This record gives sequence, C-alpha cells and structure tokens, in this order.
Amino acid sequence: MATQHYIKDYPRPQFVRNDWQSLNGEWDFRFDDDNIGERDKWNEHLHGDLKIQVPFTYETQASGIGETAFHPYVWYERELKLPADLNGKRVILNFQAVDYTAKVWVNGCFAGGHQGGYAAFSLDITDYVNTGAGVCNRLIVKAEDSQSCTQPRGKQRWVDENFECFYVQTTGIWQSAWVEYVSPSYLKAVKITPDLDNRSVRFEYQTQAAEDNLRLETRISTQQKTFKQVSLHVDRAWLQLDVELTHEANGPWKLQSWSPAAPALYEVEFILYKDDLVIDRVYSYFGLRKISIEQGKVLLNNTPMYQRLILDQGYWPESHLTPPSEEALIADIDAILAMGYNGVRKHMKIEDARFLYWCDVKGLLVWSEMAATFEFNDEAVESFTNEWTEIVRQQYNHPSIITWVPFNESWGIPQVYTNKQQQKFTEAIYHLTKAIDPNRPVIVNDGWEHTISDIITLHDYEQSGDALLERYADSGSVLGGGLSFNNWKYVMAKGYEYRSQPVMVSEFGGIAFNSDEGWGYGEQVSNEEAFIGRFSKITQAIKDTPYICGYCYTQITDVQQEVNGLLTADRTPKIPLEVIRKINLSAAE
Repeated sequence: MATQHYIKDYPRPQFVRNDWQSLNGEWDFRFDDDNIGERDKWNEHLHGDLKIQVPFTYETQASGIGETAFHPYVWYERELKLPADLNGKRVILNFQAVDYTAKVWVNGCFAGGHQGGYAAFSLDITDYVNTGAGVCNRLIVKAEDSQSCTQPRGKQRWVDENFECFYVQTTGIWQSAWVEYVSPSYLKAVKITPDLDNRSVRFEYQTQAAEDNLRLETRISTQQKTFKQVSLHVDRAWLQLDVELTHEANGPWKLQSWSPAAPALYEVEFILYKDDLVIDRVYSYFGLRKISIEQGKVLLNNTPMYQRLILDQGYWPESHLTPPSEEALIADIDAILAMGYNGVRKHMKIEDARFLYWCDVKGLLVWSEMAATFEFNDEAVESFTNEWTEIVRQQYNHPSIITWVPFNESWGIPQVYTNKQQQKFTEAIYHLTKAIDPNRPVIVNDGWEHTISDIITLHDYEQSGDALLERYADSGSVLGGGLSFNNWKYVMAKGYEYRSQPVMVSEFGGIAFNSDEGWGYGEQVSNEEAFIGRFSKITQAIKDTPYICGYCYTQITDVQQEVNGLLTADRTPKIPLEVIRKINLSAAE
C-alpha cells in the first residue's frame, strides 16, 4: 500500500509538496558538436531542429530521436508557463539527473548549473521569470558530456561501440524535471534517523528562513492516526529534534519496525508557520529499522539476516537508464520478490527515487552503489567525492537502503592492491560516508582487494556447484590472504587483514542460454533443464557454506549485448519465476 500522500509520478516521493508542475514531455532539441552554442547565444533562443521527449535521452527510442552516436554538447528548450500571480512565492526548478554537466538559462539569464550525472539538483529561478496572464518564460538547458574516464560513468561506454559489459552512453536530461512553488521561507531538506533501540527518531532540518516568527511543526502518524506532534521555533538554518516514539495518552506506543516481511512506514508531515499562517507543508515518511554487524553476521533489527540479492543494472530496451514508467519500476520489484529475493544490488547506477520509494513500501532491501570512474587522478578523486557525497545525503532517508557500495572490482582504483595513494582514497571515502551515515555498512571495493570494509564480498562465476563448495570450504585459506573470482584476485589489498567481517558472495551465476547475439559468464546452456540444474547447484553451494551470510545473483535482466538475465531485456521470464523462488527459499541458509 502506498503512503497516504503518494502522488503518482511525483519525482521525489520522500519530500512531497502538492504545489508542483511537471516539465516532462516535448522539448526542442539541438546537437552542438562544435560547441558553438554559447558563443552564438543559443541560450537566448535555441532554434532547435529536433524534438525530444524528456526525460529520455537522445540515444533512446523513447526520446523520439534514437541516435546512439556520442555527441558531447546538447541543448534543450521549452516554454515555462507559470501561474499568473505567484503571490510572493519562489519558483524552484528541479532536475533529478542530468548527465554530466548542466547549465541552465531562464529568459536568456544564466540561472545556475550542476556537475554530476547521477545526483539531483535544484535552482531558485524566481529572479529570472516573468508572470502574468498568458506570459511564457523560456527555459534552456545545455548538457555537456564526455568520454573521459575521470567522470563517474558506471556502465556507460567511453568508446564509440559497446564492448564487454559496457553499454550505450547516457547524455543529458535522463530523469524527471519539474518546478515547485514555495514561500520565501521554506523547508529545504530533512535528514531522518530512526533509533530502534531507543524507540526514537531524530530530525535534522535545513530551512530557508527569510522571515522572523517562524515555527516548524512535525506530525508523526501511522494508519492515518497522528500520535506525535511537536514544534520548534525556527531561529537558524539548521535545527535538530529528537522525538521519543511513545503514545502520550495511552502509554507506550506499539512500535512497528520496518523489514522485508513487514515494511511498516511512519508518515510524517512538516508544517512551517509564519505566526499562525501555514507557509510550507511537506510530506515524508520513515521506517523504524536498524542495520548492524555482530559476530560475522549482518543484523536487521537485532536479528541475523540472510541476504538473497539480485544484481540489477536498471536498463530498458527502449529507454536505457531511464525507467520507461513508474509502473515499469514496480513491475521489476514485484518480479524480484516473486523470485524469492529479498534485496537488490543496484549495480553501477543511482536509481530513480521512485524505485527506492517502492522498495521502501514493498520491503525490498537495497545496496546503493556508485557509478565508477575508470582512471585514478586528482580530477577523478574530486569528481567522485563530490558526487558521492551528494548521493549519500539525497538517499539517506530511505529505509530500504541497507548498504553503501562506493567502489566495485577496483574500477577507478586499478592499482589498489599495492598503491598506497589509491588505498588512502578508499579509506577517505569510507570515513566520509561514515561521517554522513554512521548507521549503515560500507563496502569498499566490492568483489576483491578490499581495504577498509564493513563486509567482505566475493565475486565468483564458477559454473560448478561442487567446485564452489570446495573452494570456500576452508574460510581461513580464503580470508587469510586467499584469492577470489575463480582464483585470480586477492580478497584483501596488500597491507590489510580480514577482521571477522561478514562475508557474502556478491556476484555469481550469470548463466546464459545459447545465443549468437550476446554473452554470459562461463559456458552457455542449451535448455531450461541445464539452466535450472546449474542455477540450483551453485546457489545451494553458497547456502551450504556456513560463514557466508548472503549472495547476489547476476542478474535480473539481459542488458543490450549481455544475455545472462533471469528475464529478457523486455522482462519476459526465461525460467518460471516460481522455480527460481523455490531454489532461493530452500533450506540451509
């Protein structure tokens, strides 16, 4: 069941205002391969020769263009019609994601920009807009992309053709754009930290306080019944409030924790008053849950949890990284749950906020993983650090996210096994992440060559269940300086030791049917019986290894030239979902 104030297709479901306007749909569009647009003042009027459907990028069929060749500079333009009278409100322009650098003009005036292809950003454009009956404003966006390996790009190719597991690039606006209308004083953000053990929740508020005599009220409810209501006087930009979750009239409230079995959510309403007048109202929610690590196990709400994850790259044939619809996101989550998985490793992609919302609602665990750079230098360090910091802050409130994964398979840190500088970078990102969020595990270099990491993860595409079982039978030989990934990568980077962390096999499988059009890991199988046999044996081998506390199967769907999904790229099951479910839920975890 959706939260009480859920709005279909609202781009940011954890911070909802009712006064908003979508900017998705048709925009004028123009390529600028020679980068002459700013010199020739396209920011004043684009004269676009193409039409594009935002938020789909020009590389996709859904955009109406479908041109997969790389173009480093692209421009967008549309009219922006505002209410005839804003009644003193500010106009906030929001973009959920623009890859890679965005520059924005309103009525020819530069309104601001952003760098980073996976993080959301907002601009206050009030000073540049015109109002009045029938008045139109001109909104122009320039997106700059590159084939540089110093920018976080994830699975986006940096050459002209797809290769191995790298796919068509994503350029420009690729998630929703919209405007919202706020008073001069308004709530900018709220960081919500539940504390299960102490039956409380902490709210850290960031406000734009342009007036005096402001009061912020927070109402917490469940099942449409408000049971907690507290107020704060707003006298500075940052405020903090700790709320004990007890029922004030009838003794201790029966607390509902969040878990995959029972994903209970508490509704929250934030109301900002000027004197006694409501000037801002925002709806949100949180889940009361705790992630911790004890004695080599990952605990959810103080109980050991076996994680059955599936790797998800979040691609669709017609729209690539952009979800074709909210329904498509829900369908993927439902298919994952139907196959008996309790979580997803969102691989090399920061997913649409609506996906995380439905994971919160439906109880699907999420590993949030950063898109990698593929070079190591000062520019890559700066770009990665800035964008990762934004992402951790933006995704912090989602209860479904239980693990942060900033690095994968030494991508962007290719000499981390021995290189002290690269090792220190991973340590810095680990501690930076912990400074923002001390409550979730952080995996540093998923797969192998771990430095400082809360969970040790192994990638192994061995085809034989018996060989897997034998390889991991002796935990000491594996974790005490042993090898991973079919015995060719060390588990720990040089100078680091295994320190009793939980151990998971976070990539395995990748089984593909015989195909001349794509690839999977290992030998392809010829029929359903062979597929189920291998899948069952390798999955059971991991379950039968006592010190391994979870796994992540590669992968949910085929992606372009990679045909090792349990579903095809258009989401047709290759194997009945109930067969996969039975194997996943079999004994010996």
